[in-house]
Amino acid sequence: MKENVLDVLMYLFEYYMADNPGQPFDADRDTLESRLVEAGFSSAEIGKAFGWLDALWQRRALPPPALQRAPGDAARAPSLRLYTPEEMERLDTDCRGFLLFLEGVGILSPANRELVIERVLALPEDEMDLERLKWLILLVLFNQPGEEIAYAWMEELVYDNVTGYLH
Repeated sequence: MKENVLDVLMYLFEYYMADNPGQPFDADRDTLESRLVEAGFSSAEIGKAFGWLDALWQRRALPPPALQRAPGDAARAPSLRLYTPEEMERLDTDCRGFLLFLEGVGILSPANRELVIERVLALPEDEMDLERLKWLILLVLFNQPGEEIAYAWMEELVYDNVTGYLH
């Protein structure tokens, strides 16, 4: 099985996180690691995935009520994002366009966009396509308090595999 950290994260999300929202992995880490090994993932990739999630968990912060918003809320200040060469290498044109789209419709706030980009760069693998980016965004939103509506919209995009967003 050719797996990487994002594959482990996606597996964890589908089989653990969705059933245990808002819960850190500390209590079940040994059990989860055993299950992941049984599923065919290497201990090295599992350890990297847990490290990635730990870093994401530490970045959790409840935004002030004034900043909590619904997708499409026009009251948010627009922002312009210039990508570094490293970010452009990791996130192709489709990925960057999708991030812009999500921010434009209010699914991603500028702060969450930055968190997504930071988490992409934290992955050890270089490959990031649009489908994998969608899963990563879903993981980030799932772990952010106050982002339930944005998470629900993103979940629909991931599971329904909606395309044609740039038209």
